[in-house]
Amino acid sequence: MDEPKDATPILDSKEPPTSVEPESTKSQPSTSDDNSTDMAPGGKPRPHLPKRETDLSSVLTLNEKNELVSLIGKLTDTIQKHIIQVFDSTGVDDDAGPVRTSFWSKLPSHLRDLSVSRPQPAGKKPKATNQKENVAPSGSAPNGNSTDTFDAGAQSSFEHDEEEPIVMPRLPELKKEVLQHFKKWQTAVQKRVGDISVKKSPDPQAVPSGTFGPKQKPFVNKKNKSNGSKSSFVEPDPRLIRLYPPTSTSLCSLPLEKRTLLLHSMLLLLLSLEHYTAYSRVLLLHLTSSLHITLRILADDEVRVAKSLAQIAKDISPDELTQKKSEEGKTSRRWKVGIASVAGAAVIGITGGLAAPLVAAGIGTVLGGVGLGGTAVAGLLGTMAESSLLVGSLFGIYGARASGKLMEQYAKDVQDFAFLPLRGSIGEEIEIGKIEPSSRRLRVVFGISGWLTREADVIDPWMALGQESEAYAVRWELESLLKLGNSLETVVKSAAWSKAKKEIIARTSEPRSKLQKQNVASHTNKCGPVFASLVQSLWPLSLLKISKIIDNPWSIGMVRADKAGAILADVIMSKAQGERGVTLIGFSLGARVIYTCLMRLAERRAFGLIENAVMMGTPAPSDARTWCTMKSVVAGRLVNVYSENDYILGFLYRTSSVQYGVAGLQRIDGIDGVENVDVSAKVSGHLRYQFLVGSILKHIGWEDIDQAQVAKGEESLASMEEAFRQREQRREAIEPEGGEAQKIEEEVKKMEEEVKQKNAKGEQEVIRTRARARRARGKK
Repeated sequence: MDEPKDATPILDSKEPPTSVEPESTKSQPSTSDDNSTDMAPGGKPRPHLPKRETDLSSVLTLNEKNELVSLIGKLTDTIQKHIIQVFDSTGVDDDAGPVRTSFWSKLPSHLRDLSVSRPQPAGKKPKATNQKENVAPSGSAPNGNSTDTFDAGAQSSFEHDEEEPIVMPRLPELKKEVLQHFKKWQTAVQKRVGDISVKKSPDPQAVPSGTFGPKQKPFVNKKNKSNGSKSSFVEPDPRLIRLYPPTSTSLCSLPLEKRTLLLHSMLLLLLSLEHYTAYSRVLLLHLTSSLHITLRILADDEVRVAKSLAQIAKDISPDELTQKKSEEGKTSRRWKVGIASVAGAAVIGITGGLAAPLVAAGIGTVLGGVGLGGTAVAGLLGTMAESSLLVGSLFGIYGARASGKLMEQYAKDVQDFAFLPLRGSIGEEIEIGKIEPSSRRLRVVFGISGWLTREADVIDPWMALGQESEAYAVRWELESLLKLGNSLETVVKSAAWSKAKKEIIARTSEPRSKLQKQNVASHTNKCGPVFASLVQSLWPLSLLKISKIIDNPWSIGMVRADKAGAILADVIMSKAQGERGVTLIGFSLGARVIYTCLMRLAERRAFGLIENAVMMGTPAPSDARTWCTMKSVVAGRLVNVYSENDYILGFLYRTSSVQYGVAGLQRIDGIDGVENVDVSAKVSGHLRYQFLVGSILKHIGWEDIDQAQVAKGEESLASMEEAFRQREQRREAIEPEGGEAQKIEEEVKKMEEEVKQKNAKGEQEVIRTRARARRARGKK
């Protein structure tokens, strides 16, 4: 895309904005007298039903209730402090305009021009920027001049955005807005917890601490009597304590079944807000740690509640309700769910009796020993116990078709974009939510591959994800990723690559004083062998000769990854996943998709939607400002998995904006809240990530892993490496000495032919896949 001449970046205007503030900043926290609740960006405001008393006298004493309210207040304050600490730890003075402008102007054009929260005042005409994009196409020359041509399909479809005002976010503004959004959620949670009522016993001795009140005797499952108060002590969960240090509370001394019931009650209470955002999940993790309960108990409880709610929602036709919702929307902007709105109640399916089947399904009972009555369950769930439509909205059941149409609109930018369920898929549909009710969960995970050598590679790396979450593999740009994978695999197997790798290792193992000083001083803490070659622009001649095989597929893949990330962000903001938090995991270009997605969410001020993000071998900047921006939209863990020995990534990224670092090659310094995981010992090459997804997740303490699939991936990697080793031995035994240049030229020709044959085979797979997708759309 041509850059305009004589352009200078524009600083943020100091004048007051003339347009309306974003939804996340214009609404004030609701009070107890409000009739509506503001949703996260992309959602619609929904009215509350008349207040239902949440009586937990059978579970809590008055002192315990007060302690619970105090504990929730402390935990939400802790989460808020973590948010503030992320921004404060960067130590970046955002008033330094030139530094800030230089950074943001280096981003791709479609990330610079996303109509962020503060448009330019009327009458001011924005100027364009002549800075190069962060994803400049790779060339075969080490100086960064592109020598390979880009196909027409790789040109950005966001050209119209360049005419819009370029507004460069400032960290103080981002910090202010994320805190405003968080405080609205915090206020809603504290209000709901404050709604819990405990009727004081006339006799102070009647309800001693640690027992259950007189109004309701706990249901005891005789088969599980061993789960009584004698099981008060459980082994501490070191992984949970490390990530979410416990807050001191007297509630941790209660019997295990009562602590578990408190956790279960808080889960239902948070669901009564009609969403299960990333903040809600993080709060429960803090509460689990503070109550000295294992993470397994929380995960099992989430699965049980999700299955029960999904069974309630499955009995209503999505098509019929979508039509009725559309008709209702013509006369009102709000869903008529008030009890007084009889006509509205008939339209959207208020049953008034969901609490009973939920109790029958086990909601309100924990560890087989303690249970809540139907009244208490209904009080905790609030509107969720009144309308199956709200339950369906939680899971995104009724928004699935809308998300499918949304993705079809993006087909011209990114082909083959779809979400493939790992378990419980129904038919050939490619929309989120097309799964069996028994496979629905309260948490959603998207796994994104960065290259393919066969179509099955879209799903296979993510089978290591366990069954505690609703997991999908994101399919995108099959043809481009297959071409990239075939090129990478062919190059890595070549003799030229093997010799180039040995030369890099030999060169970077020399004493530091003999190395060139260019740009190394500022990267002394991250100068691994690959990064050293990257900042010095020193690559073996044999490697440069074979670069034309992989440079063009990689450049195309980078552009398509940025487009896919923007689309993924739009899908998440449209609530295709329902009112649930999303976890993103990706490697290579899949991690680049996540990078773009998070940056776009930050630009749109879409907070509270992402629970965790794990990025492996990421071809993206490693500077603190970028990662602070991404962390602003990630409520839980943001993990950077890198390898200092990833030669392929370093070589492919050589003509991008190296001055901002490479996240996949080094740790992220200068910011709290980002976890750095060095896998240099395991990942000696970029192609290893595909096989080590499960192993890496296990290494970072991921809570939901299929151990059998982890072992399977490691076995596949071992087999591949053994084949590589044998190939190297045969090559060394038969290849004569001398004539290096001629041998490289001959090998390049063979490699080009091999890649051509693989691509032809891959194209047939793509044709079959697209034909299946057309048939699936035709059935709708």
